[in-house]
Amino acid sequence: MASVLRVSARNARFQEWQALLGNRSKRQHAGEFLVQGVRPISLAARHGWQFRALIHDADRPLSRWAQELLRDSGAVRVAMAPALLAELGEKDEGTPELVAVVAMPGDDLQRIEAGQDFLGVLLDRPASPGNIGSIIRSADALGAHGVIVTGHAADVYDPRCVRASTGSLFAVPVTRAPGHREVAAWVAARRARGCPVVLAAADERGDRVAFDFDFTQPTLLLVGNEGTGLSAAWRELSDVVVSIPMVGAASSLNAANAATVLLYEAARQRLLARKGPPEP
Repeated sequence: MASVLRVSARNARFQEWQALLGNRSKRQHAGEFLVQGVRPISLAARHGWQFRALIHDADRPLSRWAQELLRDSGAVRVAMAPALLAELGEKDEGTPELVAVVAMPGDDLQRIEAGQDFLGVLLDRPASPGNIGSIIRSADALGAHGVIVTGHAADVYDPRCVRASTGSLFAVPVTRAPGHREVAAWVAARRARGCPVVLAAADERGDRVAFDFDFTQPTLLLVGNEGTGLSAAWRELSDVVVSIPMVGAASSLNAANAATVLLYEAARQRLLARKGPPEP
């Protein structure tokens, strides 16, 4: 059995891990982040993410799930005092069984595969980590092949984003890009290889309602900042602007809700296309 590192005080190692919770610069410098919860940790393991450390309660018998994960992950095993682990787990109701320290993958657009059935989501400068996580969750549930976060945005590896994604962050390729130029070059390369990706911007003042747009073609859905919408650069690059027809007093939807509605419409159209026309 691998040796166990024991942490019972607020030493330098504990402080480094604690900083990963609230300090984006520390996460980026270390190239790692914390993952809490059985489902997210299990999905990270299933999809081959690298565990750098697995931290468990020093005073608690381990479940079979935790024992197997500790045995198979190859990560540093850390036995931590319950009060300290509770801080890393950010749980009000008690101490978690495990907290994982996970390595960040590189921000490479090539992680996202774009075939003839491609469906992706691009988020332009999203400000809310929770919204990012919710959109990743919807993208996973509704068959998208990847999520791109561009510009000065909230952190994909913020604990609030990781929790909101409920583990989907580990199942769907999610990558960051500085701005529109890098993504435009990636799209141009996909088109040159015979995959005619269409850039469909979401806006309440759309060229057409979403139900009249053909989402069965390779599509990258563009979703703007919660307060200011899409930047001028993305508006210029978009091939079409789609809107969600609404009634009532609301003039727009939360970014995560709007993205989910449009992803659902894409999934609906694609399912119907696979089934073919109804029999007479």
